[in-house]
Amino acid sequence: MCRFLKIHRSIVYYYLNRSISSKSNLKLVEQIKEIFRKSKNNYGTRKIKKKLRVLGYQVSRRKISKIMQENSLVSNYTVAQYKVHNLKCNEAKTENILDREFNKRDNLEVVVSDLTYVRVGKSWNYICLLINLYNREIIGYSVGKNKDAKLIEQALLSSKYSLSKIQLFHSDRGSEYDNKVIDDLLKIFKIKRSLSRKGNPFEGLPQHSKGTMP
Repeated sequence: MCRFLKIHRSIVYYYLNRSISSKSNLKLVEQIKEIFRKSKNNYGTRKIKKKLRVLGYQVSRRKISKIMQENSLVSNYTVAQYKVHNLKCNEAKTENILDREFNKRDNLEVVVSDLTYVRVGKSWNYICLLINLYNREIIGYSVGKNKDAKLIEQALLSSKYSLSKIQLFHSDRGSEYDNKVIDDLLKIFKIKRSLSRKGNPFEGLPQHSKGTMP
């Protein structure tokens, strides 16, 4: 069936494995959303964990944090409670492998990605683009109302080329890119990860380049 439909088996296996884990986590995600909503967007991971424990869930704050990031649940007190940590570039867990070397790249050697937003009617929507540094071709994209991991995942899976041919995927350090959902997808297709320098929003895409870039 995969050969007849001209799709890669790895994509089918990815969705099958993901659907199994998604079902087990679906109730947990809905519970977290409900607790967060009832708190009027005030609860953070600590208080949500306490509420989940009462409901019979044993969940780490780290997992709760990931679910909140993936669903764009930001506490009203996040800014006030946030403590600045000035990390050096070489202290980051994921290296900046690309390091602004945008030119003279082989086909699909490096694919870069970034987000932008556009006004649609009376609301804002987000666009995620995948660009092949070889010729600045847009090889995939996705649109949606939420800037989250699902938007990035859809863009990757929309690629006109097999993901297994991509060697390096580079983006900024936004939570929509740096999360378990995208990590698992890249791992399945054996794609190396590269993140721009911390605190530098201008490294995700080459500037003033020719081609199909917007």
